[in-house]
Amino acid sequence: MATCKDQLLGALCCVSMSLLSASTTQARIPRTSYIVEGPGAEFVSTAVAKAGGHITYQLPIVNGVSALLTQSQVALLQRQQGITLFADAAVQTQSQTLYSFNGYYGYTVGNSPIDPYARTLAGVENAAAKGFDGTGVTVAVLDSGAWYMDSNVTNSKNGNRLLNMFDAVHNVLSWYPDQYGHGTHIITVMSSSDTSVTGRPLGIAPSANLVVVGAFDQNGSSSYASVLNGLNWVLQNRALYNIRVLNLSFGAKPQSYYWNDPIDQAVMKLWQAGVVVVCSAGNFGPKAQTIAVPGNTPYVITVGAMTDNWTPNDPTDDGVTSFSSAGPTFEGFVKPEVVAPGGHLLGDMDSSSMTISKTYPAFATSAFDRYVMSGTSQAAAVVSGVVALMIQAHPSLTPDQVKCQLIASAAGLVGSSGKAAYSVFQQGAGLVNAYQAINSQATNCANVGLNIAADIAGTKHFGGPAHQDAASGQFYLVDATGKPMSADGYMWNNTFAKNQGYMWNNGYMWNNGYLWNNGFLWNNGYMWNNGYLWNLSTMTPASTGMGSESWNSQE
Repeated sequence: MATCKDQLLGALCCVSMSLLSASTTQARIPRTSYIVEGPGAEFVSTAVAKAGGHITYQLPIVNGVSALLTQSQVALLQRQQGITLFADAAVQTQSQTLYSFNGYYGYTVGNSPIDPYARTLAGVENAAAKGFDGTGVTVAVLDSGAWYMDSNVTNSKNGNRLLNMFDAVHNVLSWYPDQYGHGTHIITVMSSSDTSVTGRPLGIAPSANLVVVGAFDQNGSSSYASVLNGLNWVLQNRALYNIRVLNLSFGAKPQSYYWNDPIDQAVMKLWQAGVVVVCSAGNFGPKAQTIAVPGNTPYVITVGAMTDNWTPNDPTDDGVTSFSSAGPTFEGFVKPEVVAPGGHLLGDMDSSSMTISKTYPAFATSAFDRYVMSGTSQAAAVVSGVVALMIQAHPSLTPDQVKCQLIASAAGLVGSSGKAAYSVFQQGAGLVNAYQAINSQATNCANVGLNIAADIAGTKHFGGPAHQDAASGQFYLVDATGKPMSADGYMWNNTFAKNQGYMWNNGYMWNNGYLWNNGFLWNNGYMWNNGYLWNLSTMTPASTGMGSESWNSQE
């Protein structure tokens, strides 16, 4: 006969087994990563914890967190007033690859390359002659990390340049080894202090300081959650390291209005805080409306790629690369703002340990661990370096002032007839020029009509001046009165110019934005014609394969 003690132990055993079974069942329920936003990060954290979700990152930059949630937990959070959920999505670096290296003469003279065309074409040599090299300016690069053996990462020509490194995936201050190669290539395109056979630096801003944020894996992929964690860290530490410029050479295809996208929200916060955010346009061109997140954010500087067509001494065959994404954005903004050299640029990669260098050895030049790559990633790196030179020359510049002077000093690409070879939706204001930008006196010509504080607060949102004719498909701009602008370069039928004779002429300017409620963007019915609009309360989980690189020939 069982005693009371035996009965009690048996009951406790049953309870224990029941709890273990429930715990095991709970562990088997699939969970999906979401970005959860609300009135404040603390409020959201409490709500997620009460729902039983697992918080992965605290993200005050977007007033929320990232969390792993079951569908029942999602449903529970959806019912709470003020809570918004966005399913995590894939983000990809934006570089092209090279199937065959065509032996461009400039890459081998003995064991060293001669001066790449980017510095000359972007006006950097003229700026360098006046002593501008990025000294005293810190540029943060959020990418696939950095190669710790590369002296161009750790040292500038003036000494130690790497101020710190943050591992956004594991949420620690730590070296984030570049297993892919993209991050190191971008850093060195922007700021290599190695010199060519002529004694001139290879990088755009060879004395700039660096902060490296690692978020992308060995395949060049990341998630919204990891990227947001990196952006949050940059915002929190911008003053400590005097971060004035942030390079974002990655992208994802838009799935919402810019003001609802968490990464776009984060870069708006950084811009508002005084950080000049430079984004790649994306490698989804040449068709219209292919600008990637976060380059679709109206406030930031979005960069398309151009090429010298492998003929550095012949400007007549320069042009926008066929892979460079084109605007307008789905909200009607002109993008990119500018183009910069992004075809076959030189940068460093470890030949023995990185995915790109091992998979595509044809990228390599005869110079040790120096590789050729193309992409709007590289073009963005060029512009980040140019912005560092501008801030060195004028440290008090605000992000809006930098953007204004950069576009006001750009040169548009025109054909032999004297008319625009590309529309503003393909080349923006045109090719950047560091020297002209440093000497520009332009004011109040960027982000006109926008209000970033109201945009972030959600009280006002904005649309750009672009329309599409429903009958012809033609894209065009309207002025402040809503009247179509018929000026050269302001109308585009979504064609791609190639194999023409070109020259660099005056750049193009446009009005930047209008209140969303004034009807400019809706009366032609083209917005979101590709079905990208998210449910505004919850995104459907995105495919992890979204936004993968295009492995096309070099341009």
